[in-house]
Amino acid sequence: MQIDIKGRNVPVTDELREHAERRLEKVSRQVSSLARLELEVFSEPNPRVADHEVAQATLYLKGTTLRACGASPRMLHSLNVVVDELARQVKRHRDKRRHRREAHAAALSRAT
Repeated sequence: MQIDIKGRNVPVTDELREHAERRLEKVSRQVSSLARLELEVFSEPNPRVADHEVAQATLYLKGTTLRACGASPRMLHSLNVVVDELARQVKRHRDKRRHRREAHAAALSRAT
């Protein structure tokens, strides 16, 4: 899986990049090597917003796109929230595809 990390008015430090790659290992094992993940981190400029550190992830798979967004006072926590949400979506997508494939195979075996 190809991972692109972008910072919007926020520097992407080596610590942040390593943390993201380490947390995304589980997701990368579940998707194709052709999948592309865009991770964007930014700080909300409004001082009245308590959860001002925001992370957004977009995972491009074959035929579908998964998105997740997380916000909290700390950037690493926002990143953890996004990765957990993305892992849940990938698991649900894989289960749905497996169920469709099994249903299709069962229908074909009944037809013959």
